[in-house]
Amino acid sequence: MRKILVSVILAVACSAASLAGGLPDGLGLKVRAGYSVGGTAPLEMPAAIRSFDGYHLTPSVMVGAEVSYAFTERWGILSGLRFGNKGMDAAITVKGYRMEMIKSENRIEGLFYGHVRQDVAEWVLTVPAQASYRLGKVLLKAGPYVSFLVSGDFSGVASDGYLRQGDPTGPKILIGTGNDSATYDFSDWMSPVQAGVGVGADWTIAAGFGISADLEWGLTGLFKRDFKTIEQTLYPIYGTLGLFYQF
Repeated sequence: MRKILVSVILAVACSAASLAGGLPDGLGLKVRAGYSVGGTAPLEMPAAIRSFDGYHLTPSVMVGAEVSYAFTERWGILSGLRFGNKGMDAAITVKGYRMEMIKSENRIEGLFYGHVRQDVAEWVLTVPAQASYRLGKVLLKAGPYVSFLVSGDFSGVASDGYLRQGDPTGPKILIGTGNDSATYDFSDWMSPVQAGVGVGADWTIAAGFGISADLEWGLTGLFKRDFKTIEQTLYPIYGTLGLFYQF
């Protein structure tokens, strides 16, 4: 993944260097980098999730380049390519949460009561298509996006509880800690293409440099449609703070 990130950064830099000297009137080129914070969760928190016990920052970095076109002094459009990670490392307490997991090399499925540690990492290429409106040094923007999954991980550990196999009256399987805990991995079920909407603002400070704030809200869900183990649809929702340079 580090090689991919370096390759994208070099490609963005080379493209910027080649285009910056001769852009037609109305066109603009911008390169940016940022850090994202957010999570992957259902729109309405299910009753089976009783509490959030912890959240840890992950290396959710983003780099990208975009081309804009101004129709008037205020209105315009923009698009480009962004590469980054939407990651989450969280701990929750659940009661009656449907899960499929591996314990002592055996696959078990049912309703889990206990603690879950969840790790999510989505390295994606994102193509936005946004309308923009300029207010002095601030550029407001909004529109849809499409993301293509480069690599993904959705895995974790279940511990300190038990699983009712099949349904609430099924056999009770104790899930402990350490070697007696259980693991799960749904990475292969992550959707290769996701879509959503994004809003944001770019504030030019001086000489083309500026700071930005963006919010991306997934609309199509994290998993493929035929994935049924987790009953709720999970949506990636992330905010990004960054820096940019306008050529």
